[in-house]
Amino acid sequence: MQTFSKTYPHLIWWVENQGWIEIGSDDYSDSWVRIMDEGGTRWEDEEAETLDEALSKAEAFVKAEFSNM
Repeated sequence: MQTFSKTYPHLIWWVENQGWIEIGSDDYSDSWVRIMDEGGTRWEDEEAETLDEALSKAEAFVKAEFSNM
């Protein structure tokens, strides 16, 4: 079994350098995963059917948007 940091290295970079990640629905969103920073929500996906799918999409977003890491 791989560790979170090996499976989602770009999400780890985000949390260590840029902002935070919220997991689970709340009063404002039904998304599984939200990528946040001081400016608010940078990304969320309300179409994922599993947490694994949502995390994979979040990983791809950070990798694509912040490829200079």
